[in-house]
Amino acid sequence: MGRPSPYHLDRPHTVREIYKRFGVQPVLARPPRILRRNHRRRIDQNTIEIEENRAREQTRHIIDLNRELETHNRFAARYKYPVTLTFQLRKATPSDVPRLRQIIEASVRGLQADFYNPLQIEGALRSVYGVDSQLIADGTYFAVEDRSAGADVLVACGGWSKRHTLYGGDQYHGREDSLLNPAHDAAKIRAFFVHPDWARQGIGGMILQACENAARSAGFTRLEMGATLSGVAFYRAKGYALAEEQQVPLGNGATLPIVRMTKVID
Repeated sequence: MGRPSPYHLDRPHTVREIYKRFGVQPVLARPPRILRRNHRRRIDQNTIEIEENRAREQTRHIIDLNRELETHNRFAARYKYPVTLTFQLRKATPSDVPRLRQIIEASVRGLQADFYNPLQIEGALRSVYGVDSQLIADGTYFAVEDRSAGADVLVACGGWSKRHTLYGGDQYHGREDSLLNPAHDAAKIRAFFVHPDWARQGIGGMILQACENAARSAGFTRLEMGATLSGVAFYRAKGYALAEEQQVPLGNGATLPIVRMTKVID
């Protein structure tokens, strides 16, 4: 007969008794509690390290963009190039919210008047356009300052999102703040607004580059947005394709036509 199974011993028996009698330690169905706890700790630590690496990568992108601006300015000063860029890109903070609201309203009224009627603009400002505090909390919303006037002046804003909400500020009722899965979801390009006095100076492109780099570092390979009609030409020039037209219902009974646009990034 073969060696009797240790589990046929008179109960109760212990692992130590089995090992002492048969010289072999049985395989446990579950690892000891201390090993399970240490495994969970390793998983938690890996998650923290991944998030820290993403934050460092995003900061490096911002630093690189600002260095490019400084290089341009040195070149402009040396060769008396007529345009000197004095813009500083940084992450938006909660203290920026009052100034962000001013930029949003000025941008909408000044740059979208040729594309939407007054009823649509007023309705959109009340029920759709606005600051999304979740983007600021996630560290994915950027502000641009003009340093040429001595005191930094906030002139533009824009960001990206790892959440399902495609457009709309805090007051928008159609928000969905659940997290996206980079493996199959597209990151969202969100809430780009430039003050009319600083429009068409490359600020939008600077913010968009920072957003695309940050989304890529977070593992996303696709991007999408709900573009206003005034922004479609700009985003098409940056490689975004038209996907579908949508009508956003506004609180005053009007609707706001927008265009969902997409882009694949390496």
